[in-house]
Amino acid sequence: MSTFGAYARLIRIGWVLAREGVITALPSENLPALARLGQSAAGLLAKPRAKKQERSDRLARAVGRLGPSYVKIGQFLATRPDVVGADFAADLAFLQDSMATFPMADAVATIEGALGRPVGELYTRLDPPIAAASMAQVHPAFVLRDGREEKVAVKVIRPGVRQRFANDLEAMYAVSHLQERFVPHSRRLRPVEVTRTLEQTTKVEMDLRLEAAALSELGENTADDPGFRVPKVDWERTGRDVVTMEWIDGVKMSDVEGLKRAGHDLNRLADTLIQSFLRHTLRDGFFHADMHQGNLFVDPTGVIVAVDLGIAGRLGPKERRFLAEILYGFITRDYRRVADVHFEAGYVPGHHNVASFAQAIRAIGEPIHGQPAETISMAKLLTLLFEVTELFDMETRTELVMLQKTMVVVEGVARSLNPRFNMWKASEPVVGQWIADNLGPKRIITDLKASLHAAVRLAEAAPEIAAKTEAFSREVTLMAEHGLRFDPLTAQAIGKAEARHTRSGRVALWVIAGLLAYIAYLIS
Repeated sequence: MSTFGAYARLIRIGWVLAREGVITALPSENLPALARLGQSAAGLLAKPRAKKQERSDRLARAVGRLGPSYVKIGQFLATRPDVVGADFAADLAFLQDSMATFPMADAVATIEGALGRPVGELYTRLDPPIAAASMAQVHPAFVLRDGREEKVAVKVIRPGVRQRFANDLEAMYAVSHLQERFVPHSRRLRPVEVTRTLEQTTKVEMDLRLEAAALSELGENTADDPGFRVPKVDWERTGRDVVTMEWIDGVKMSDVEGLKRAGHDLNRLADTLIQSFLRHTLRDGFFHADMHQGNLFVDPTGVIVAVDLGIAGRLGPKERRFLAEILYGFITRDYRRVADVHFEAGYVPGHHNVASFAQAIRAIGEPIHGQPAETISMAKLLTLLFEVTELFDMETRTELVMLQKTMVVVEGVARSLNPRFNMWKASEPVVGQWIADNLGPKRIITDLKASLHAAVRLAEAAPEIAAKTEAFSREVTLMAEHGLRFDPLTAQAIGKAEARHTRSGRVALWVIAGLLAYIAYLIS
């Protein structure tokens, strides 16, 4: 997509946000004078009813007008309070991923195109959709197994969503580049990298084979876990644009009264939920990263079933150890250890003072421990932690932010079940056991095994490494003697790309100037 197209989309986004009163609701502190002037001008464009709405309502209405891609973008930004701020992240978290359904004919065409067979051969019956989101919609269906019908859920990708998202992503990249250029203090948040993460996350989410693989992996990891499971995948009826899985009969966790009527122990469910999440994170390094109430069911036996695994998170062994030590440090009030872990992990630049950072961590931990157990909130802890890490130049760690967001959401679900839920008490058995198993003698044996395995792989690769090093040395010698040269085709391609970029940039700037002049005319 051209530069002009990206800027045109930016202007449309700005117009919709201004009309729905979102821009006027943005915090104005720390904004340059020109930006504050633009915010005031945007207030003149807002609809009268928009000025009376809550900010979250304005956001939801604006995002709905912009389309499905922006619902997904908004939900992603809700996971990044470090980028958009805690208040706006909370508002964005209320975005409902509920869109209009698309026609049955389109769903049938997508299924047959993805699986290469007529729908009548795949299912004995395919019913109309019962839910539609920004990326896909879900149909109840039936398949024949061992001579009897079995109900399944069929998730079908929304037609054309990939191209629409690719176009909208160009505008996101334009915004992030402008932010890095003109808002220096935001560079530590790496907005371009955040956009790149959004692109990768959504590409994965739009390939339903990968969601099926994630369900399968999580299912294997949790096969012996008490009180938690995920639906089974029907691989015969799964492709890039469609996934078929077990139908779940149960009560949504958002229906607290329904859970009570079904006789479920809400306190036990709250503990099981947070312990399951921590078990997946610390033990397996692989977790469901979208565990809100709408994606969690409780089956008739009292087992929690998590669905819609389009977004998953991973942590490596080192990150898991750091996470466990940080959590355990807060639980046991060992703030120096929490600070040391941040420095060991490289989360805080080494030029800062460890003792000063530990003092800042204590300022977070002590007020929380001074509260009644049921009011100790992970959300509050993370909000304070974001504020402190900014003082110490801590850069965004994408994998940790996704984990932190999911932990906050899971804690919120647990508190909806049990208002007196104690996050720390529920977490301690899982975290403490992991610490005992992985940071004691067992860890030494595991590290030795890993080191031995790495040494064997290095020895196997040694001949190839030597050959590549020798070839690289020859190339460097030739470069030193004759200079760096491009072949004619490469030089020609670079020249054309630069000329095209310059032309499109000039055109885009003139179009933007014209549109802004038109808006100014409307205001006057």
